Amino acid sequence: MPKIARWSDLPLAVRKHLAERMHDRSISIADLNELRLWIETQPTTPDGHWFKDFGSFKLCGEGPYPKTFLLKGQAATGKPL
Repeated sequence: MPKIARWSDLPLAVRKHLAERMHDRSISIADLNELRLWIETQPTTPDGHWFKDFGSFKLCGEGPYPKTFLLKGQAATGKPL
């Protein structure tokens, strides 16, 4: 199983999209710190679609790449981590 990619390893288009979603979804600094701490654990991800529910937001991805942020009430698809 792949490990989640770090910010610097993400394609530029993915980084831009994630930054836009962070802004659009008003992801707080505290939320981003929680995300950072989780990523530092180098979690493994399935090859397909997945999501991680942080309570106040969800991170959705595919394989090693995070793809978007969802708000607390939005439905996510894929394997929960």
